[in-house]
Order: sequence, then structure tokens, then C-alpha cells
Amino acid sequence: MNAVEIENIHKSFPGHWGRGGVYAVKGVSLSIAQGSVYGLIGPNGSGKSTIMKALVGLLSPDEGSCRVFGQPATAASNRKEIGFLPENPYFYKFLTGEETVRFYGRLCGLRGKELKERTAEMLELAGLTEAAHRRLGGYSKGMLQRVGLAQALVQRPRLLVLDEPTAGVDPIGSRAIRDIILNLKEQGMTVFLCSHLLEQVQEICDNVGILYRGCLIANGTMEAITRDRSTTEVSLRNPAPELLEQIRTIAGEAWLGSAPARNSLESVFIRGIQAKLREQEQQK
Repeated sequence: MNAVEIENIHKSFPGHWGRGGVYAVKGVSLSIAQGSVYGLIGPNGSGKSTIMKALVGLLSPDEGSCRVFGQPATAASNRKEIGFLPENPYFYKFLTGEETVRFYGRLCGLRGKELKERTAEMLELAGLTEAAHRRLGGYSKGMLQRVGLAQALVQRPRLLVLDEPTAGVDPIGSRAIRDIILNLKEQGMTVFLCSHLLEQVQEICDNVGILYRGCLIANGTMEAITRDRSTTEVSLRNPAPELLEQIRTIAGEAWLGSAPARNSLESVFIRGIQAKLREQEQQK
């Protein structure tokens, strides 16, 4: 049984002042296997958030159905199975990180020792243990997103739904959030996320769907979606010029050229920061 089954859903919204409505989603169907990470990508306004809200039961599609672990998305029994982090979550800024996670834990029915232990566990997972007693009003955007992840996970859901989890977050905070998602994947959790940051989706997702103007125009495994059948890549470590010349001669007209491999700008940024931190630690 798949974790998520979305079948031919349609959703439209009425226009202003009685004018023509707007179709947000047009006949989208997709499935998500248990224990996998699925990424839904597309430009702003393509219908990503609408699909996610339908999946967590915040709105009903005009046609079609959404099922979570075999149950309708609107079933009350699914509330414990789904953790949700919306694109722009609202938190009470006067509460501390610990108080926030505990508050949502109580809403999910946790009490006493279990609530205390689960709160501490989630704050550690989110990398917020040292900031647990600071008020959210002093948190950065990345820290707020991570406390959002902590509250979404506090009731031990089987499905985690994330709407633009790294939007507006700096590279270090973004990396921390992705590491959390990969850690959850290793633990067997199913993750459904949407984003317009393509490189991030490519790094962590097993399967991907491309949404454009409410239509799913591509859907499949990351390897199948990104494969270029007309080109083959060959990687060599410190090749001698003579070896490259031999390969070029053998390849003939199929040779397209060679150039040093490049790292992503993000990886260069992260490594630079980490090196500086190590240097500062050694100087203490």
C-alpha cells in the first residue's frame, strides 16, 4: 500500500466580484511509496500548495480523491498520521522554542513524561537544544522553519508534508533542514515536499513531479526524469593530458570536449564556513 494516492483531482476557486473562476489543479494523479521522499516542483501559482492542502484535509477537491495510508485525506484518523509544515507558519513569538513544541505536543494528546521527552528529542533533532529557552521573536527564519519541523514531527507521524520548507532560509539553515529530511528518510518516514528550488529537490528526492498551470506535466523517478539519453558522462581523477588526448582520438566526432568538474556554489559556501569554524575552534 502506498503512503499517498492522489487520483484525478480538480480544484477551482471563484473569481473576484462574481467573475470567472480560476482552475488551480486540473486532473492531477500521483502516488508516493512508503519510506520515500517525493518532490513536487513548479513555478509560483502552479497549484503545489493547493494539492498539499487537499492532501492534509484543509480543502476538498471539486473532483477526484486523496488517500493517505488507504484512508480518505479528510478522515479524522489521519490527523495523527500526518505532520504538516505550511509555507508561512505562524507561531506565537512570545513563546520559547521549548514551549512551542510542547504546546503542539499537547494539542496532539501528549502529556507528562512522554511530552517532556518528546519535546527534548524534537528540539535536538532540529538542532535547537541550545536555543530551546529563547523566545521565537529572536529566532532567525531558518530557526523558525526548524521549530516548525519539530512541531510537525512531535506526534510521530508516518507522513511529513512540507510546503517550501527552505523558502527564505540562508544556505546553512537550508542545509540543516535538508539533513533533517534525509535523516527522517533513513528512519523510514515518508516525506512529501514542494519547492521551486530545483537543486535542493534533486539532492534529496527519490521521485519528482513537475507541475505547471495546475497540470502534472512530468512524473517519475529522479533518475528517469533527469537522464539525458543522448550524452554519456565519464569522470576521471587527475587524468594525464596524454590520456585525455587518447580518449579524444578514440571518441572521434562523438567527443564534445572536456573541462574540470565543478562543485555547486552552495557546497563551496558550506565548506568555506565549516573550514572557518574549525579554524576558530583551533584558536581557542
